[in-house]
Formats: sequence, structure tokens, C-alpha cells
Amino acid sequence: MQSFRSEIENPVVEKDIIELADKIQLFHEGKIDEEKFRSLRLARGVYGQRQFGVQMIRIKLPYGKVTSEQLHRISDVSDEYSRGRLHITTRQDIQIHHVSLDRTPELWAELEKSDITLREACGNAVRNVTASETAGIDVDEPFDVSPYAHAVFQFFLRNPICQELGRKFKVSFSGTDADTALSFMHDIGFIAKSKTIDGQEVRGFKVMIGGGLGSQPRFADVAHEFLETDKIIPYMESVLRVFDRFGERSKRAKARLKFFIKSVGLEEFIAIVDQEVKALSHQSVPIDTNGFETPDVSHISAPKVQIADTESFEQWKNLNVISQKQKGLFAIGIKVNIGDFYTKEARILADLIKNYAGNELRFSLRQNILIRHVREDLLPFFFQELTKLGMVDLGYEKIQDITACPGTDTCNLGIASSTGIAKELGRVLRAEYPEFANNSDLMIKISGCMNACGQHNMANIGFQGMSVKSGKLVAPALQILLGGGILGDGKGRISDKVIKIPSKRGPESLRMLLNDFKTNGSGVKFLDYYQSKGEKYFYDFLKPLSDVSSLEEIDFIDWGNEAKYEKAVGVGECAGVVIDLIATLLVDSKDKIGNAQDSLVAGKYPDAIYFAYSSIVNTAKALLTAEGKKTNTHNKIISDFNEFFIKGEKIDLGADFEQFVYQIKANDPSEAFAISYLEDANKFYELIETYRAAEVVSA
Repeated sequence: MQSFRSEIENPVVEKDIIELADKIQLFHEGKIDEEKFRSLRLARGVYGQRQFGVQMIRIKLPYGKVTSEQLHRISDVSDEYSRGRLHITTRQDIQIHHVSLDRTPELWAELEKSDITLREACGNAVRNVTASETAGIDVDEPFDVSPYAHAVFQFFLRNPICQELGRKFKVSFSGTDADTALSFMHDIGFIAKSKTIDGQEVRGFKVMIGGGLGSQPRFADVAHEFLETDKIIPYMESVLRVFDRFGERSKRAKARLKFFIKSVGLEEFIAIVDQEVKALSHQSVPIDTNGFETPDVSHISAPKVQIADTESFEQWKNLNVISQKQKGLFAIGIKVNIGDFYTKEARILADLIKNYAGNELRFSLRQNILIRHVREDLLPFFFQELTKLGMVDLGYEKIQDITACPGTDTCNLGIASSTGIAKELGRVLRAEYPEFANNSDLMIKISGCMNACGQHNMANIGFQGMSVKSGKLVAPALQILLGGGILGDGKGRISDKVIKIPSKRGPESLRMLLNDFKTNGSGVKFLDYYQSKGEKYFYDFLKPLSDVSSLEEIDFIDWGNEAKYEKAVGVGECAGVVIDLIATLLVDSKDKIGNAQDSLVAGKYPDAIYFAYSSIVNTAKALLTAEGKKTNTHNKIISDFNEFFIKGEKIDLGADFEQFVYQIKANDPSEAFAISYLEDANKFYELIETYRAAEVVSA
């Protein structure tokens, strides 16, 4: 722990990392509850792996942006603490695997030297803020959404209103109506819009609310057709405050925002959100767009190269190179098979973007790399250098570019291999269907389980890892989903679950689908073709593949494996609900009072108020837990505590508990109220501590 204390310049970050190191030590000593420790480490990007004794580390990269210096730092960390492999996620993060828990604080400290964080990359918090990877260079965009995505990331990082939500919370920014950041499947999705008001251009966003995939996918509702840019952070803060108070905390399967909106209805949800306005830290948050200008690359020179295979070069330019809206500049798409690449290639890429481009690349939501700000005359040089790295495969963001989560490779929740089948399907596409190389209307996505990290249930052709019984034996299987996709401007389609087949028949199912489409769907998009034919049509011709009466030995070995398949699903940590012990809850409450005091001293009055609120609710939860009462939501905790302890005359607070707590909604977040509310939180904690001590003695 001492090795990194003096190397971290930001005291907030230093405190965070030291806290992780201290809690790891307490965990090893058996002094901290395992479930509470899990919550803490997940909020710091440390995720338990399928393999015993090692962790997956998720590196949070807002809107997928990485500089040369950051990519070198990530590569150094991967080599030192892991195995040199980098995995791009469908949320524009980087994951590294097989890291020792004890080394995670040191690893985090190394990343922070290049302004890279792990904070809230996992757990029940605001996850990585994603955005169109072409933001800032797209010829169709009304404006660059990058500054707005960055502002949202900064505002809510470590913000007390979203540290212990009922479930994860996902945000995206799409630069155009093409909606490439998939606003319709996010808790909040923003789509860039522009209006002319009184002769002036006004920037804003269409706001989508309450989307999500998983086992019960739901497309988002339209919350605002146009919300001006200075209102997006206040709106999101209101939503998070409501979600924190009303969000389910015990039933994990019902804990996402989409379920709360479904239960109360969109109109009622909007009314509840509007009631939070008075309590907001800011009614308007103007967003600074400086620092996101196009870099000057006019001075760059590179060695002259002679392209021997001009046909391959022209194909590459046609399929993998994008014209930017900045005249004379181009972006180069690199197709990364299932999102995996290695530090050797990463370091060379880092040097290329620094010396010959704009020192920036972005990871895409389809697990690829986009190098930006390359002059046209340097494209031959980049083609030559990327060819040496094996990074010129054709079909960037096209059908051959299959999305897949890690599945049973490393994830506890994986049921069947997603990476193994993805590699095989990719091989089939390249070898047997080269005519589809330029098809961007067909998306294939694969998840290893129902949680949809590979976004299978919004794919044109999706596969979900499952298992199937054949007598007393169990074989790996795939659910085939068809007909999902992006329609644009916040609209989309959920895939239909068509049929389940043994995994080893996955390649044949793809052949049958593509052969049928080639024969009968000429000239139309696959989505339209699927809609015209209907689910039963596809079920009927795929049905023979579902027969499990004559499985062979090979069918019981999953893709990418040698051993016989064994279904082994562990405890998922994507957003696991943590049920705390009573003592741990009270310790947490005291910690939150300390955090409130620190925020008050620092002049951060809204933070101080929210920490005090969290302490009060947490303390009430401790007593209700001791009584065996359900504590599913903050709202229920507050009402039940009022009914059972205050109106039941077990505790004399001298006030109605609901009014006592909800002062937070009725007052401006001023210094005077912050001081008063913190005093109330302290008094309440002391009152409950005294009550609890008396109860323990009498017992």
C-alpha cells in the first residue's frame, strides 16, 4: 500500500485506492462481511472471475476515447499484472483478466498516472458513459456529443446520489438519428438534435428513458423530444435520485429502472422526477465544449510507401476507411475479432496515432478500434503498418464483425461458449460467404447467457448460450433469435426467440439462414425480409436442427473446449444485490456521516446533504432488517420505519419520519440546510444506536 501513496496527485483518488487496499486487508482478516466487500470492490472495477482466486479488472474509458499515452499505460499494466491480453467490451471499456486481488490497488494507482479510472466500472452505479465512436467526425451529426458525454461522466463519478443504486445504470450518447450508441436500450439515452430558435442554433437532445436488454428486454420511452444541453445533467440527477429512492433492492430480476417505470407508468414517473427539481444541486449545468477541437495534423510527415497490392488497398479503403466531416481527414476502422487484441499490437498502435495521426483512437460498441484524424496522403502508410500487425481484415462493423461477450471463458454467469462459436461463425462467413463482406445491414451478436452483454436480443441474428438435455446428458446449446435491430431515432426491434439447437449446429443454422436470404431476400434488408416472412417460417426450416435424439459425442463438447461440457453457473456480479448484516449497515451509516462532514467542509453542500440522507435511510434499514422487515426500496424503508417504529411508538423521534427524511426534497441545497440536515442525521444515528444497544441488552 505504501508503494503508491506518494505517487497519486489527486487526494480523492488516493483516498479511494487506499480504502480499497485497507478493505482487502480487513477482508483477508475476516473483519469485513464478504457481501459488503463485494459491493465495495465492484464499485472499483474489480470483478470476480469464473476461475478461483483471480479477478477481472474493468477499465472505464468514457465514450471509448484513448490517447497514445493511455494505451501504453494500459499495456504496461496488462503485462505487469495480467497476461498481455486486452478485451474491448460492448460498452467501450477495456477488460484485463487473471489479476490477483491483492495487487488491484497497485494496478489502479498505475492507471491513474495517465488519468484512467476503475471507479464505478462495475457494480450498482452509473456505468461507463458510451457514445458513437464517430462523434466529432460524422458528416451527418448536428454537433459533437463527446463534450456532453464527458461532462456527464465527470459529474456523476463518485457522486453520492448514485453510489449504491438498486442496480446498474447505463447511459449513451448518439451523434445522429442513426442512433449508433443504441439509446433505445439504455436507462438514459441521448440523441443529438439541433433547433433554430429566434434565428439562433440551439443544441439539445432527444432523451430516451427506461430501456434495457437482459432476460426481459424493454425499449426506452421518449422522455423529451428536445432537452437543451444545459438541462441534461439536472434531468439525469433527478432520475437518479428517484431511482435511488424507489428502485428495487432485494429482487435482482426486478431492480432495473425499466421495471419501476413499467410499474408506475411513464406519466407518473415523469411527475415523480419533476418533483425533485428543488433538491437539485444545479438547475442548469452549462457544458464546456472547449478541448474537443480537431487536432492539427498538417505538420505530420511519414515515410513514402509503394503499395504492391493496389487491389487489396482499394478494398480496404472502401470497407474500412471513413471520410470525416473535416476535409481531407479520414478515420480507419480496425476489425478486432471478438474484441481481443494484445499489448504488442496495442503499443505499436499507440505510437502510430501519436506520430502520424491525431493521438486519439476510440473503441466501438461492436468491440472494434477506430483511428481518427488521418490525412488522406498517409493512408498508404497506415495500410502498410496495419498489414504488418494483421489488422486490415475487411468488413469493419459489417456482418463478419461478430459481437460476443467472454461467456464461459471467464464469466461466472456463462452457460455456453460465446467466443468459441463466434470464432467458428466468423470462419464460416469468411470462407463461404465472401459476398456478404460489405453487408452492414446484418448484425450477428452472441451472449453466453440471458444477461445480454453481447446484446443478442437486439441483433438481426442473435445467439444466446444455453444448455439442452439429451436423456440424462446435458449438451451446450444456442437459442437462435431473429429480427432485432436498430431502426433509428430511438426506435428499435427486439429479436424473436425462434428455436433452441445444440451449439455444434450453430454454423449450419447460419448457413441455412444466409442461403435462404440469398435465394429469397434479394434487394431487401434482412430485417424487412424477416418481417415479411414471420417467425414461423424460420422456425419451420430450422426445426430439424433442434432434434436431440441422435446427438454424437462431439455435441457434448462446447466450442473452444476439449473437455466434455458441464453446466456450471456461479454467482453473477454484474450488478449483484448485496444484503448487508445489521452491524455492517450501522458502520456504513457512520461512514456516510463522515463523508457528509468532509463534503460540508469542502463546500460541497449537495453532496453533504445526500450523504446525510443516505445515512438516515441506511440506519433505518438496519433496524427494519433486525425486525425481519423487507427493505426493497428506500421509499418503502422510509414509510415502513415511520409506521412500525414512529407511529408504533417504539422510538420517539419527535417528528414524522417521512417529513424528517424528505426535508431533502423541500429545501434548496444551501449551506444552512446542509448543516441542519447533517445535524439531524447525527442525532438520528445516535438515537438508533442507543435504541439498538438497549434492545441487545434486553435480549
